[in-house]
Amino acid sequence: MGLELYLDLFSQPCRVIYIFAKKNGIPFQLRAVDLLKGQHLCDAFAQVNPLKKVPALKDGDFTLTESVAILLYLTSKYKVPDYWYPQDLQARARVDEYLAWQHTALRRNCLRALWYKVMFPVFLGEQVSSELLEATLAELDETLQVLEDKFLQNKAFLVGPQISLADLVAITELMHAVGAGCQVFQGRPKLAAWHRRVEAAVGEGLFQEAHEVILKVKDSPPADPTIKQKVMPRVLALIR
Repeated sequence: MGLELYLDLFSQPCRVIYIFAKKNGIPFQLRAVDLLKGQHLCDAFAQVNPLKKVPALKDGDFTLTESVAILLYLTSKYKVPDYWYPQDLQARARVDEYLAWQHTALRRNCLRALWYKVMFPVFLGEQVSSELLEATLAELDETLQVLEDKFLQNKAFLVGPQISLADLVAITELMHAVGAGCQVFQGRPKLAAWHRRVEAAVGEGLFQEAHEVILKVKDSPPADPTIKQKVMPRVLALIR
């Protein structure tokens, strides 16, 4: 059996793995895991990842979890252009710096924006207070400013003149907020121009394909009560 990727394109870390593999012609078998149906919580998937999270990778007898680890594995195993994860020590360190920062910053805030603004009321049937939503969006706005001032600055991409893993991870996070209806690029011309450059570097067709699910997330049907009971504790833990 060749490379298998367990993904749900509703998930931002899954989207970055999907885009990276497709863009670089890495052959893989897609194993779809529907998060909103609770498929990641079943015993069968626990055999792949006992943590019951996506993405996950299987390469023969080798299994790997965590999106950054999977990205680095793919860059090492397959012949991909150097700009994704540069050999230059300082350029690579800049990619690592962004990947280390984003977990508790941009990822957290985009995830919370999506769930508080859309998924709680639409999918779970739970209302969110206006105070909590306002605080969440304010925190997201602050994080966007850090993304611009600290990481993008006046460069074409987050690390330099070419796209890297940092850009892919960042844009897939931001599209979570876009799917929630947040105007993250409005009033931010540098960030908007960067978005256009990333989409062009990825390819418009692949970019839209990877984000089709999240851009239609507002149309999600309400969760079945059984599914809601299963996923609610994990969602609360994820966005706290």
